[in-house]
Amino acid sequence: MAEQPESAQLWQRLRQFTNARIGLGRVGDGLPTKAHLAFQQDHALARDAVHAHVDFAALASTVQAEFPHILRLKSAAVDRASYLKRPDLGRMLDADSRQQLATLQSAPATIALVVADGLSAVAIERHAAPLLRLIKQQLSELGWSLAPLSLVEQGRVAIGDEIGELLGAELVVILIGERPGLSVADSLGIYLTYAPQRGRTDAERNCISNIHPQGLSYAAASELLVYLLGQARQRRLTGVGLKDERQRLSQPTNSSLE
Repeated sequence: MAEQPESAQLWQRLRQFTNARIGLGRVGDGLPTKAHLAFQQDHALARDAVHAHVDFAALASTVQAEFPHILRLKSAAVDRASYLKRPDLGRMLDADSRQQLATLQSAPATIALVVADGLSAVAIERHAAPLLRLIKQQLSELGWSLAPLSLVEQGRVAIGDEIGELLGAELVVILIGERPGLSVADSLGIYLTYAPQRGRTDAERNCISNIHPQGLSYAAASELLVYLLGQARQRRLTGVGLKDERQRLSQPTNSSLE
């Protein structure tokens, strides 16, 4: 069924505001060929993002100038298949990595930065390096100390808590590839936890999500992260008790009665 000209123009205007599949039309009881092929392509990109491997050696080389001390760590998931089937293994370090951190001669730091592949290798390979540089610059301006940068293979969000605990960091920040969807396969997320330790729950973490060119920009993500880190240090918490209140705090108050 062909779209009416006025209907096609309406959907075209709406598509500039979203990557979602809207106004696709139909041919009989199915999608038009172009829409069907686009769906198959995006589904393949999402699958590839989940199963691909991050080249952490290349990432380490790229950010070596900003982060001279880099730790290469692994989760307890021995390969990608076990990582996908056993999420619990991706939340804990393997024995060698745990030993490496336990014997590391490093002073306690304000922030431990962690990068884990998560569920989108392409997100890490495209966005981790420029975002790390921006975060490092802003944290250095505040004078906060940084632990060695940790790069983790087969890692999930909670593995950052164990790393932060072993490094003696006040807060841990983990950059991780988010589960790809059918509109975005390279979305990166940031999670932060105050007083990180094994056993922390999702309710005790804050998340900055949807970081990619069509979503949240590096600058906006880094600005929000630094704000939340500052609030976390002042209030000694992260999670459901910590919100982004910048807009409310910036609004003028009127104490006069009309």
